[in-house]
Amino acid sequence: MSSSEFPDWIEDDLQKLRKEGLFRTRRTFSPLPNGRCLLEGQKLINLSSNDYLNLAHDPRLISATASALQVMGVGARASALVSGRTEWHAQLEQRLADFERTDAAILFPSGYAANLGVVSAIAGEGDTIYCDRLNHASLIDGCRLAGAAFRVYRHDRLEKLKRELDKKTGEGKTIIVTDSIFSMDGIRAPLVELCDLAEQYHAALVVDEAHGTGVWGETGRGLAEELNVESRVTIRIGTLSKGLGAMGGFVAGSDSLINWLWNRVRTQIYSTALPPAICAAACESLLIIKAEPERKQHLHQLSVFLRQELAHRSLLADVTSSGPIIPVILEDPERTMSIAADLQAAGFLVGAIRPPTVPQGTSRLRISVTSAHQRDDLERFLKALDRSLARYGKSR
Repeated sequence: MSSSEFPDWIEDDLQKLRKEGLFRTRRTFSPLPNGRCLLEGQKLINLSSNDYLNLAHDPRLISATASALQVMGVGARASALVSGRTEWHAQLEQRLADFERTDAAILFPSGYAANLGVVSAIAGEGDTIYCDRLNHASLIDGCRLAGAAFRVYRHDRLEKLKRELDKKTGEGKTIIVTDSIFSMDGIRAPLVELCDLAEQYHAALVVDEAHGTGVWGETGRGLAEELNVESRVTIRIGTLSKGLGAMGGFVAGSDSLINWLWNRVRTQIYSTALPPAICAAACESLLIIKAEPERKQHLHQLSVFLRQELAHRSLLADVTSSGPIIPVILEDPERTMSIAADLQAAGFLVGAIRPPTVPQGTSRLRISVTSAHQRDDLERFLKALDRSLARYGKSR
């Protein structure tokens, strides 16, 4: 194919996306304090954010960032392996290890880089990876990149996973990969049962706590802490950009694991390190999470209230779930976009999620509650949602 053919090919694909209601446009947002944002001049209540504990705009994080900027400058200037690992990186890794109650921790430029790099490093030809169908794209991409045999399972049908594990032959490693909280459904993974299977079949269990860190567990270490299975999980991956309000990814574990990752994971070795000022902000976040558990408590109180109200309206696909990620399945992508636009006109920003992020026929509103919100915000949102659904309908 010559380069002159690419414009037609690209335009054909763009037209296909538009026809299917899947075309995405770029918008510019201005985050504001107290769970608000500014979009194209309109101030909105932001129900699309992953800043679960309302830390990204906290004055203490801003002050810590500013102080580090004055000393360290903006960028890290090199990979962590070469010369980019500053005292702030070392301090954050130590604080993460203390927070997670492990020997050590290692930083990544993003949660995506952590998942992609770790999963693709621990498996290879001759190994077998079992990946939940609802896992984040970064985990799925890591599984594919590894070059191992790739099997997909469903967390709600673990008997099938058990049958697959029974059929496995050979000496290669067996690895089970899962999110702790599935990012588009808000569903908790069955970590106890997965730990049982991992131990029965001598498999490594990799858990991404991206949406669990800061939100779940008595001290905020995630769903593995909540379910008391931390010691049974082989590798725990976390994210700094959600509950901690900063940026980056990390793995916490034994000295041996962290040293191995330092030497083997390409997305860490070959990426410029996080900006030192971001590390300073994340250090402050960890202190706040420990000192102010009421943030997490308020978050869960709001989540319970909104879930109960949506359940009364028959809008929850899974009434047994809990937590701040709440999907309202609308099936059709065009209807989903229309209702999201209607809610925006009423003063609310809600994620409108369509394929390929979610399976065909499951386009949805992804409502994300944070501790910045108040009950009055959610009550007004519910009234706006009722009006939109009366206008456009719940489903086909």
